[in-house]
Amino acid sequence: MEHLTALDAAVSGLLDADLSGVSDSDVVLIMQQLEKSLRRAGSVSLRLIVESVERSLPATLGYNSPNKLLIEVLRVSAADASARVASARDLGLFHTTSGEQMEAALPETAAAQRDGDIGADHARAVRKIMRKIPHAVDNADVALAESILAQCARGGTPEDVESAGHRLLALLNPDGNLGDDRDRSRRRGVSLGRQDSELMSKISGELDPTARALLDPILAKWARPGMNNPDDPESPCGDAENPSIDREALVAAAARDNRTAAQRNHDALSAMFRVMLESGILGQHRGLPVTAIITMTLDQLEKAAGGVATTATGGLLPVDDALKLAERAHPVLVLFDHDGRPLHLGRRRRVASADQRLALIAAEGGCTRPGCATPASMCAVHHVQEWRKGGHTDIDSLTLACDACHAQVHDGPAGWATSSAPPGDTYAGRTEWIPPPHIDPDRRPRINHRHHAGELIGRACRKARDRARAEDRVPLAEDGVP
Repeated sequence: MEHLTALDAAVSGLLDADLSGVSDSDVVLIMQQLEKSLRRAGSVSLRLIVESVERSLPATLGYNSPNKLLIEVLRVSAADASARVASARDLGLFHTTSGEQMEAALPETAAAQRDGDIGADHARAVRKIMRKIPHAVDNADVALAESILAQCARGGTPEDVESAGHRLLALLNPDGNLGDDRDRSRRRGVSLGRQDSELMSKISGELDPTARALLDPILAKWARPGMNNPDDPESPCGDAENPSIDREALVAAAARDNRTAAQRNHDALSAMFRVMLESGILGQHRGLPVTAIITMTLDQLEKAAGGVATTATGGLLPVDDALKLAERAHPVLVLFDHDGRPLHLGRRRRVASADQRLALIAAEGGCTRPGCATPASMCAVHHVQEWRKGGHTDIDSLTLACDACHAQVHDGPAGWATSSAPPGDTYAGRTEWIPPPHIDPDRRPRINHRHHAGELIGRACRKARDRARAEDRVPLAEDGVP
């Protein structure tokens, strides 16, 4: 710990140092030396991750992965935590069960970072290229490639590493035919990006040959010109080869179809998703039929326009689109009190009813543990006071928690506790999570705002309004309009 104390003192000294008398060349020298030290400190961070894994520290503290531990105790983003753990896996020095230190998976790159010659971005570029080397390449050539990339990284930028890496891949696999099933299996995947400001989501990934062979004939039918066009009320829906479809209507719809091939593929997938959900073949998920669960206010329903509705999976949907989806749906009315909590809906059994789950989805939107972004569709119903300790299965005694967070509620030294915010509190009725001492020695209750971003904006606007009034300025309304 004395090293950390010295490090903290050194950083404080640099923060307080007077740089006005430093020459231009010395400013550059200081920047270079500081960067070298920060890069070496990055290796220390990876070493600590390895140490925590070898001690099974995440499991001891109730986390199901090293990533979750980093997110909780360091308050870093999920992407940052994932990147750090991946770096530790490739650059860290692990030990055998007998205590012998093993070589890093990328030894030359790890050494370069320990020396401070490369940073996390350099290492990430090396790892990105190394993942693309086919399994069929000889191990000696793989080791040589890693050494070459590490040397490039020591003297260049991360972009230089990627550029050299592409040349290197071409040398290792000049005909491009060394890939096998292992490489294809490693590369397969489909990712959905987050919704942007226009509520659109990017989709990216790679399909293996089998998935492509299954998808092509489906799109050939469902994405055919004239089929499943949401902009054309007369467009036939479903499979273009269905005998019940009017062939003349399909020809006419195709003639006025001005969508691109990509748009037709999109609309085909959307139509298939709707048919699959409406068919009932997906059964149930956490006690509810697998379907789109959408929450909107009574005011939005009456106006039939404006604003966005919320889905149980954490997505946002324009009210107009939500109402179109609801044309063949079964609406459920949930009444809330002034604190936004559902009014009484209770039962004597331990397991929550489907109606109670729907009410919690509408009220909470997702896992209530602070910082957790898991949507309601991936959560279980949790008793705020445990059932075995006298808790009731009433709507005001229940909350949503994902499986990973639910497992952290226990009586052990690393366990969390839950309670309801008392009447009069800013968040009265909301579920409070009380952290263990290793996170907060004072164990102050916390509220999850991740699924209620609007309340933070409203609170900030109210504070700004109060300050503006005190300074005799024109305040902003909560929607940002004076």
